[in-house]
Amino acid sequence: MANELSTNINEITQYIVIRIGEEQYGIDIKYIDNIVRMQQITRVPQVPAHFKGVINLRGEVIPVMSIRVKMGLAPDVASKDTRIIIIKIDQHEPIGMMVDMVKEVVNLSSAEIERVGFDRGDDKNAYAMGIGKHETGLITLLDIDAVLQGL
Repeated sequence: MANELSTNINEITQYIVIRIGEEQYGIDIKYIDNIVRMQQITRVPQVPAHFKGVINLRGEVIPVMSIRVKMGLAPDVASKDTRIIIIKIDQHEPIGMMVDMVKEVVNLSSAEIERVGFDRGDDKNAYAMGIGKHETGLITLLDIDAVLQGL
């Protein structure tokens, strides 16, 4: 019975649901270090267009990228809902990602996630690893390794 229970627990993954433009995206919560309100970003010269600059978060300098620009969408327009999600992955230093809005945390079981073959030539789909089906609608699940590749 204990093995059966642990198998069921392992099938559930928590995702932070964010909004970028009109679409919902999910980021596996294991990559999220922090979520902060929009703040002053210091520009850095001669960096790729999707890098907005750096922020000082409790004494640590964190580079911030625009996932909108990286996906080929219109540039960010900061609002009261704009957030910077601090992503931490073992092989990378922490990096901030600007998003239009953080909506909620959802639990998705492996049965609610559909792995879909995407056209990798499309900038928006190049960073997707699947689609989550949730009561609030479909959620494109981001492949954080692909988003951060080349940084």
